[in-house]
Amino acid sequence: MNRKAMRMEQLANQPKPRKRRKPMTAEQKKAAAERLAKARAAKKKTNGAPKNVHHSVASLPDTDMFSLKNVREWIKHNKDILSEERRGLRANVKGAQAKVSNIEGYVRHMEHYIRTGDWIDSFYGKEQGQKVKRICVAMAYHFEGPYKGMIKREVGTTYRDVGIWTQEMHDDYYGVNTVESKPKYRRKRKKA
Repeated sequence: MNRKAMRMEQLANQPKPRKRRKPMTAEQKKAAAERLAKARAAKKKTNGAPKNVHHSVASLPDTDMFSLKNVREWIKHNKDILSEERRGLRANVKGAQAKVSNIEGYVRHMEHYIRTGDWIDSFYGKEQGQKVKRICVAMAYHFEGPYKGMIKREVGTTYRDVGIWTQEMHDDYYGVNTVESKPKYRRKRKKA
């Protein structure tokens, strides 16, 4: 090793010398504190609601199920689970791909809710524990077929005119025959 290479190695290992700051005078400290206070006050005025958060989400109280605080907590929890499931995916654990896809979609839907204020997933909660109840806002009608002109109804949806649409109401409305048929007689095989 030659001298030049050795010197370069020594310089690479040495920490860079720091230039010491010049101490501030009392007047300079006072002026800096005033500027900082003014900047903080201006930031508070413009801060208001967080950026990229829909106003309907930002206005919900923290006690609400779909508040910004709760949904962000759900996102953090699901991202932690996602990192664990990805490890399982790399280890070729059975069913890991489905779990990873499910969690990725749920996180994407929660982030969409924060941006737009529309919950588009069928489930909600920290681990998708509760099912969303649907409410019909505008009626839809069948436009062809045997039910032409009738209002479209879906079991489990809440409608303004009838409340929650049940399976019995669905069967009556669409004329589904609910007569129980007798099970066919099956001949038993003889054991040899």
